[in-house]
Amino acid sequence: MTQNSSLLQDGPIDGVYLCASLDLLEIFGAALDTEAGLRLFRPEDVPDPSRILFALAWRPAPDAFIPYPNIRLVQTIGAGVDPVLNTASLPKNILVTRVNDHEQAAIMSGFAAWQVIWYHRKMGAYQIAASKGEWIRNSIKTLRSPSDMTIGILGYGLMGQAIAKVIVAMGFPVLAASRTKKSRDHGVTCITGSNAIQQVAARAAILINVLPLTEATRDILSAPLFAKMPQGAALIHLGRGEHLIDEDLLEALNKGHLSGASLDVFRSEPLPQSHPFWTHPKLFITPHEASITSVSAVSQALLQSVSEMMKGQQPTNAINVTNGY
Repeated sequence: MTQNSSLLQDGPIDGVYLCASLDLLEIFGAALDTEAGLRLFRPEDVPDPSRILFALAWRPAPDAFIPYPNIRLVQTIGAGVDPVLNTASLPKNILVTRVNDHEQAAIMSGFAAWQVIWYHRKMGAYQIAASKGEWIRNSIKTLRSPSDMTIGILGYGLMGQAIAKVIVAMGFPVLAASRTKKSRDHGVTCITGSNAIQQVAARAAILINVLPLTEATRDILSAPLFAKMPQGAALIHLGRGEHLIDEDLLEALNKGHLSGASLDVFRSEPLPQSHPFWTHPKLFITPHEASITSVSAVSQALLQSVSEMMKGQQPTNAINVTNGY
């Protein structure tokens, strides 16, 4: 990493890794060396808590911020910020920044496109047939034209827009529920307003969720929303575990209203081995790996955010703490 002289004032700027489940030093330590003007410690190794001005964090412990009276900024290791915002000890008025990584968005959009094809082409049926050695050509009787299948996207930020671009290129019409008004963009129709999510769900043969987690979106993937979706629709859930009411999804699948669902995020992670999701025949499970952020992208985002903070600037990647994104 190249040296950033704007950070080198009276020696390195001290920060701390805050995560209850990952060893962030092991993951990011090699990239975040003192040549960048930053010095980061595990909490147990911090020499002087009063010198800590920033944190690199993901799912901190509830009391994680208490030892650091002068902390001014916390950078998440990905695009999501709710694990930090929900930390009980998070100081008021602290800057919360995230990673806006277009490579991460490309990875996410590829995963979403693959899942759309999975449901559009009924790949699960081929998988079952192959396990039995059966030559069954389902497409001849059941394949719908892409132009006849509306794909709904809940959330139209960086991830939602990247997904929409790919899905439109595949020939599907796309509806997106967006907080802010946007013009029709390359075949994407945006719907705003208090019931935008419900409107998109009601027209979506396949519904992709990439919403942020807020009080307004918590538990949004529930029985009332599933009931609005077309008979036989499918769900691709890439947002936050707390969006989904598990029991409501199982009921919609068992009754046949939804034909299937792909889940990458869960209320409890790792997903407990006893959870019924694991064995349900209509579910496709992945372990929160629909998208990842590279070490270099996180490192550069942190360096940029701390540099802007030290110059008295609002960090480019700062989020609105009130809105939650």
